[in-house]
Amino acid sequence: MKGHVRPRGKDGKTWGIVLDIGTGPDGKRKQSWATFHGSKKEADNECARLITLQNTGTSVEPNKITVGEYLERWLRDYAATNTAAQTFQRYRIVVQKHLAPALGKHKLGKLSPLHIQNYYTHALQEGRSNRQGPLSARTVLHHHRVLREALGQAVKWRLLTINPAEAVEPPRPRSKEMATLTGEQAGILLNAATDSSLYLPILLAVTTGMRKGEILGLQWKDLDLDRATMQVRRSVEYTDEGPRFKDPKTARGRRVVSLPAMAVEALRHHRIRQNEMRLKFGPDYCDLDLVCSLHDGRPVCNNVVRDFQAILKKAGLPKVRFHDLRHTHATLLLTQGIHPKVVSERLGHSNISITLDVYSHVLPDMQREAASKIDVILQGRAV
Repeated sequence: MKGHVRPRGKDGKTWGIVLDIGTGPDGKRKQSWATFHGSKKEADNECARLITLQNTGTSVEPNKITVGEYLERWLRDYAATNTAAQTFQRYRIVVQKHLAPALGKHKLGKLSPLHIQNYYTHALQEGRSNRQGPLSARTVLHHHRVLREALGQAVKWRLLTINPAEAVEPPRPRSKEMATLTGEQAGILLNAATDSSLYLPILLAVTTGMRKGEILGLQWKDLDLDRATMQVRRSVEYTDEGPRFKDPKTARGRRVVSLPAMAVEALRHHRIRQNEMRLKFGPDYCDLDLVCSLHDGRPVCNNVVRDFQAILKKAGLPKVRFHDLRHTHATLLLTQGIHPKVVSERLGHSNISITLDVYSHVLPDMQREAASKIDVILQGRAV
């Protein structure tokens, strides 16, 4: 295949890339045009790239491929290797159960914002796969994010010039009020979980603010109990192939967290019990160095949610998610006057603004406390 670059316009920065893509049934030469903005050297490089894609069979014409075909290709060639395994599973479900059936018949190059908007409207009315009820605004928003990312990649691959999903207004779900436990309720929960295999995960969530996946991916080599510190280096996720370990999402997610004395003591006792189980199972013990594991050392199965809810019910506590223990940790620290920067570092947020935004509900109480303290400081000193 051959190609060449032609100037377009008089600004010296707009170029037409012309590719010879063979001859049609009538014997006439077929060409494909693309507009490129940049220097002549950059246009030549882009022309060479497009020729390579055509010659290796990785390039397609957007007017010939359907949205359904493209989305499957995007899953295979991009999402499967550029997203976490659990994220890829969610993407695949959204594509195969919702986006492809609704939008898949359209040609990729002909997909319009109106097609997408009509799908969102339909999904909010009767979008369940069994056609028995609507999808929530939050679910449809998730579909929008997946579609926008997929079509954004089509733009990068030069299959589309613009992303039609960018021109669509997705539904805005109502913000849910954050659910947390009070300090007293957290104590009741720990007492109720004392004899449960979830005691240590619950304790670490309440006392460190770690995510569930980070707790279940914790290894003994990450701990320094003498210094009462712990390094968060990985997380565990559950896929169709079983549990897998992955790196934290961001650089800040890889962090050092100080441990309270009660967590250090619990970890020491837990290690003694775990060593006893290691001796009991002998060569059958699966030694992955995991802190929280099954009796035989294997990673904890994905039944934490079910068992956690059973403990809450037994303790007579309000229904919260395991992840809400992370929110509980942050809220308790903020209400005790711990600086948001410290809380942000313990949680592994990429910046403090995320912490302030997520826990803004705590700020009014902190404002009132600040006003009371300034009264005490200045009382009797004002002239």
